[in-house]
Amino acid sequence: QLHLVESGGGLVQPGGSLRLSCASSDFRLDYYTIGWFRQAPGQEREGVSCITKGDGLTYYKDSVKGRFTISRVVNTVYLQMDDLKPDDTGVYYCVTGPALYCTDNYFYTEDDYWGQGIQVTISS
Repeated sequence: QLHLVESGGGLVQPGGSLRLSCASSDFRLDYYTIGWFRQAPGQEREGVSCITKGDGLTYYKDSVKGRFTISRVVNTVYLQMDDLKPDDTGVYYCVTGPALYCTDNYFYTEDDYWGQGIQVTISS
Protein backbone atom coordinates (compact mmCIF):
# COMPACT_ATOMS: atom_id res chain seq x y z
CA GLN A 1 0.00 0.00 0.00
CA LEU A 2 1.35 3.38 -1.01
CA HIS A 3 0.61 6.27 1.31
CA LEU A 4 0.52 9.85 0.09
CA VAL A 5 0.02 12.81 2.41
CA GLU A 6 -0.92 16.29 1.24
CA SER A 7 -0.26 19.50 3.15
CA GLY A 8 -0.22 23.25 2.62
CA GLY A 9 -3.85 24.02 1.88
CA GLY A 10 -5.88 26.83 3.39
CA LEU A 11 -7.89 29.96 2.77
CA VAL A 12 -6.46 32.78 0.67
CA GLN A 13 -7.83 35.80 -1.14
CA PRO A 14 -8.05 35.94 -4.92
CA GLY A 15 -4.64 36.69 -6.36
CA GLY A 16 -2.88 34.99 -3.48
CA SER A 17 -0.57 31.99 -3.44
CA LEU A 18 -0.34 28.59 -1.80
CA ARG A 19 2.14 25.76 -2.06
CA LEU A 20 0.84 22.24 -1.71
CA SER A 21 3.09 19.35 -0.81
CA CYS A 22 2.65 15.65 -1.43
CA ALA A 23 4.94 13.38 0.53
CA SER A 24 5.47 9.71 1.14
CA SER A 25 7.49 7.90 3.75
CA ASP A 26 7.03 4.60 1.98
CA PHE A 27 8.67 5.11 -1.39
CA ARG A 28 10.62 7.50 -3.58
CA LEU A 29 8.21 9.73 -5.47
CA ASP A 30 10.69 10.23 -8.32
CA TYR A 31 10.13 6.56 -9.23
CA TYR A 32 6.47 7.31 -10.00
CA THR A 33 4.40 9.65 -12.09
CA ILE A 34 2.53 11.90 -9.65
CA GLY A 35 -0.60 13.87 -10.42
CA TRP A 36 -2.57 16.57 -8.66
CA PHE A 37 -6.34 16.34 -8.99
CA ARG A 38 -9.01 18.51 -7.43
CA GLN A 39 -12.71 18.33 -6.75
CA ALA A 40 -14.95 21.34 -6.31
CA PRO A 41 -18.30 21.03 -4.52
CA GLY A 42 -20.86 19.37 -6.78
CA GLN A 43 -18.33 18.72 -9.53
CA GLU A 44 -16.33 15.77 -10.74
CA ARG A 45 -12.68 15.36 -9.94
CA GLU A 46 -10.38 16.87 -12.53
CA GLY A 47 -6.68 16.65 -13.23
CA VAL A 48 -4.71 19.80 -12.59
CA SER A 49 -1.06 18.93 -13.07
CA CYS A 50 1.30 16.00 -13.36
CA ILE A 51 4.99 15.24 -13.25
CA THR A 52 6.30 12.08 -14.87
CA LYS A 53 8.68 9.57 -13.32
CA GLY A 54 12.30 9.70 -14.33
CA ASP A 55 12.60 12.64 -16.72
CA GLY A 56 10.11 14.78 -14.80
CA LEU A 57 8.05 16.08 -17.69
CA THR A 58 5.29 18.38 -16.47
CA TYR A 59 1.75 18.85 -17.69
CA TYR A 60 -1.03 21.26 -16.75
CA LYS A 61 -4.72 21.84 -17.17
CA ASP A 62 -5.20 24.78 -19.53
CA SER A 63 -6.87 26.96 -16.90
CA VAL A 64 -3.86 26.80 -14.55
CA LYS A 65 -1.05 27.18 -17.07
CA GLY A 66 1.19 30.09 -16.18
CA ARG A 67 -0.15 30.14 -12.61
CA PHE A 68 0.67 26.68 -11.22
CA THR A 69 4.06 25.00 -11.14
CA ILE A 70 4.66 21.37 -10.24
CA SER A 71 8.06 20.23 -9.03
CA ARG A 72 9.67 17.29 -7.27
CA VAL A 73 12.43 16.77 -4.72
CA VAL A 74 12.99 13.04 -4.17
CA ASN A 75 10.17 12.21 -1.73
CA THR A 76 8.04 15.33 -2.07
CA VAL A 77 6.06 16.76 -4.96
CA TYR A 78 5.07 20.42 -4.76
CA LEU A 79 2.33 22.36 -6.47
CA GLN A 80 3.05 26.08 -6.34
CA MET A 81 -0.19 27.92 -7.00
CA ASP A 82 -0.05 31.65 -7.77
CA ASP A 83 -2.66 34.19 -8.81
CA LEU A 84 -5.34 31.97 -7.32
CA LYS A 85 -8.93 32.41 -8.45
CA PRO A 86 -12.20 31.42 -6.81
CA ASP A 87 -12.60 28.65 -9.42
CA ASP A 88 -9.47 27.02 -7.98
CA THR A 89 -11.40 26.24 -4.81
CA GLY A 90 -11.70 22.55 -4.02
CA VAL A 91 -10.17 19.57 -2.34
CA TYR A 92 -6.79 18.79 -3.84
CA TYR A 93 -5.43 15.26 -4.01
CA CYS A 94 -2.10 13.83 -5.06
CA VAL A 95 -2.35 10.60 -6.97
CA THR A 96 -0.09 7.89 -8.28
CA GLY A 97 -0.49 4.42 -9.67
CA PRO A 98 -0.15 2.28 -12.80
CA ALA A 99 -3.27 3.71 -14.49
CA LEU A 100 -2.26 7.35 -14.10
CA TYR A 101 -1.76 8.91 -17.52
CA CYS A 102 -0.88 12.54 -18.16
CA THR A 103 -0.45 14.70 -21.21
CA ASP A 104 -1.11 18.32 -22.10
CA ASN A 105 -4.47 19.32 -20.58
CA TYR A 106 -5.50 15.66 -20.18
CA PHE A 107 -5.23 13.45 -17.11
CA TYR A 108 -6.57 9.98 -16.55
CA THR A 109 -6.65 7.81 -13.47
CA GLU A 110 -8.56 4.80 -12.20
CA ASP A 111 -8.33 3.12 -8.82
CA ASP A 112 -4.86 4.37 -8.15
CA TYR A 113 -3.37 5.55 -4.89
CA TRP A 114 -4.83 8.78 -3.55
CA GLY A 115 -3.89 10.97 -0.62
CA GLN A 116 -6.55 12.01 1.86
CA GLY A 117 -7.02 15.39 0.18
CA ILE A 118 -6.56 18.92 1.41
CA GLN A 119 -8.93 21.88 1.22
CA VAL A 120 -8.01 24.94 -0.81
CA THR A 121 -10.43 27.87 -0.57
CA ILE A 122 -10.10 31.07 -2.55
CA SER A 123 -12.39 33.75 -1.25
CA SER A 124 -12.39 37.41 -0.33
